[in-house]
Amino acid sequence: MQWVKVLGGVVGAAALLGLGIIVGHFAIPKGADSPAPSASASQDLDMKILETLMEQLDANRIRENLREFSKEPHLATSPRDEALVQLLLQRWQDPESGLDSAGTTEYEVLLSFPNGEQPNRVDVVNSTGAILFSCRHSEENVTGEQGDPNVVPPYAAYAPPGTPQGPLVYANQGSEEDFKELQRKEVKLQDSIALTRYGGVGRGAKAVNAAKYGVAGVLVYTDPKDINDGKSLPNETFPHSWCLPPSGVERGSYFEYFGDPLTPYLPARPYSFRLNSDNASGFPPIPIQPIGFEDAQVLLCNLGGNLAPADWQGGLGCDYNLGPGFRSNSIFPEDSQVNVSVHNRLELRNSSNVLGIIRGAVEPDRYVLYGNHRDSWVHGAVDPSTGTAVLLELSRVLGTLLKKGTWRPRRSIVFASWGAEEFGLIGSTEFTEEFFSKLQERAVAYINVDISVFANATLRVQGTPPIQSVVFSAAKQISAPGSSGLSIYDNWIRYYNRSSPVYGLVPSLGTLGAGSDYAPFIHFLGISSMDIAYTYDRSKTSARIYPTYHTAFDTFDYVDKFLDPGFSSHQAVARTAGNVLLRLSDSLFLPLNVSDYSETLRSFLQAAKNLSVLLEQHNISLGPLVTAVEKFEGAATSFNQRIATLQEGTPNPLQVRMINDQLMLLERTFLSSQAFPEERYYSHVLWAPRTGSVATFPGLSNAYSQAENTGHDRPTAWDEVQRQLSIVVAALEGAAATLRPVADL
Repeated sequence: MQWVKVLGGVVGAAALLGLGIIVGHFAIPKGADSPAPSASASQDLDMKILETLMEQLDANRIRENLREFSKEPHLATSPRDEALVQLLLQRWQDPESGLDSAGTTEYEVLLSFPNGEQPNRVDVVNSTGAILFSCRHSEENVTGEQGDPNVVPPYAAYAPPGTPQGPLVYANQGSEEDFKELQRKEVKLQDSIALTRYGGVGRGAKAVNAAKYGVAGVLVYTDPKDINDGKSLPNETFPHSWCLPPSGVERGSYFEYFGDPLTPYLPARPYSFRLNSDNASGFPPIPIQPIGFEDAQVLLCNLGGNLAPADWQGGLGCDYNLGPGFRSNSIFPEDSQVNVSVHNRLELRNSSNVLGIIRGAVEPDRYVLYGNHRDSWVHGAVDPSTGTAVLLELSRVLGTLLKKGTWRPRRSIVFASWGAEEFGLIGSTEFTEEFFSKLQERAVAYINVDISVFANATLRVQGTPPIQSVVFSAAKQISAPGSSGLSIYDNWIRYYNRSSPVYGLVPSLGTLGAGSDYAPFIHFLGISSMDIAYTYDRSKTSARIYPTYHTAFDTFDYVDKFLDPGFSSHQAVARTAGNVLLRLSDSLFLPLNVSDYSETLRSFLQAAKNLSVLLEQHNISLGPLVTAVEKFEGAATSFNQRIATLQEGTPNPLQVRMINDQLMLLERTFLSSQAFPEERYYSHVLWAPRTGSVATFPGLSNAYSQAENTGHDRPTAWDEVQRQLSIVVAALEGAAATLRPVADL
């Protein structure tokens, strides 16, 4: 089974058969285009090659890559998106800097688009239905790019069609607690239109929460307090600064899950069973439409009712009231209502992943994956093209070394350009579904570089604990941009740090949620994963993300002038990600430190102990959990000692292989198909979504919170707490067993 339809640049019969058919290690076939140094079972990381890679990654080339990829809107499956597929293939098949092979895989997936013949509308109407005010249908054309005919109008992808009308209420961020607060204040929600602001909960959750309280339709806007540090005037925003212009509207997917909506757990290939779209779950239950804050200002600043709580106030220059309806002295009659007309359409479209492969010299059946999505909502200069620009420069330098015959990795490297990520991580999820077994058996790690540069202050890495050591090693080797003279590592500590009981003061490593293409790799497959980017100084801005996110103002000039002039931060990300990639692909022993999981487990255990009083009242003991954590710590320490002993000598290839397989497979031991049956794709007992307030193992935290809220008279709720505790203990016991010597049965 091949990953791609190989279109060119194929090297030898082995590549034609795909990576997956070869087990063990072997030398490069005689028919290869690019001879490399003789493969040796003891091949290890070559620091000279690593230094060459760091030196040759060119900021100007990254800048030109970004200019090319962001010059036109490239919504998923659009003609420009498909043109970029061909451009990637051309780069990866280049005779001087290409890879061993490159090709595409297509999936037929369900996407959502606005109706070109019936635009979505938001209007204020009087009692006779006459339109008194209309929200903008498109963003203001401030640089010429916003007027491109291929700019998709603002919309909420997967929002159902409908034309609800009702009095307006303000519901803050649209969380369930926000709607409960409105209910407590006796604000009538039935058949209303709720105006919400981005943040707090996911996009789709706003509509789900609203529908529970009888709301008929939802509006969403970006408040300048949340994104612009309060700046809202046209002369304070782009193109005069990095701030979002008043007409800017954040687009996005409102689908609850990730992957193709019609083929959960199956690749969206011709042979797969498809749900009827009417029966598919995860879509918003009521119409929802995003608007700009200049239109939200007109609505909010004329709203009647009681004053909203202090923490619900924003940056629009007026008091935010709750509604329902407009106040008596507003520009609208009191009985005016808001009409929301949504005419979105669901369409089956073919979306392509593009894969480029460098075959490993010693362990070709072990894969280090590096991915970035290609599609954008509009021009997508920051999201995702900063990541694509870095991907192309990194693959160019490695491809050049490959074609010159000076280097070939120990393990295979797979570069991926995912399709339709913006609609719900679709390309990467379909890939993990189609090659589930192969990837679980052979994937070493996944490196994600989506937005490579949010801003130019410091490195930001999210990942699973074992990748901490390899990221730190890379960051210590590379100089930070600017004149500080610090390494990326030391600069990182200045901005984000934590005190480790093992290492002292170290940079903070974030955890992985579901915000980008790493999600199916870690949550579904249990593959050690990371996401790498440069970001801003949190002490200087309260922006929840870069201000032009998912708008028509996310353009090349925005990046060039405000985010990273000179592209030194892009270069820093390329060097960091490239350094990590080479260490993972070329090191004799995989540079993953399993003991770094101990801090996480200890933290979770300590939090669980805070629940012990109530647990004991229901005859639930944490004793087995304490024992399981201790067993893991002991097994991890012994495992690291065995590696150190082997490194001092001359290990045979089988010893190396066994150790590396244990390192690779550890993450898989934390998967349990029984842990979260209600959560699609989530099976990692440490990193699944946590709805409970206690920062412990997610399943335990969620079950405990549910049982506590249900009351003491519901024993089945406490049975679920016991069940979740048992699942965690079993996973930890399995993890410890995986780290013990393989002969210890």
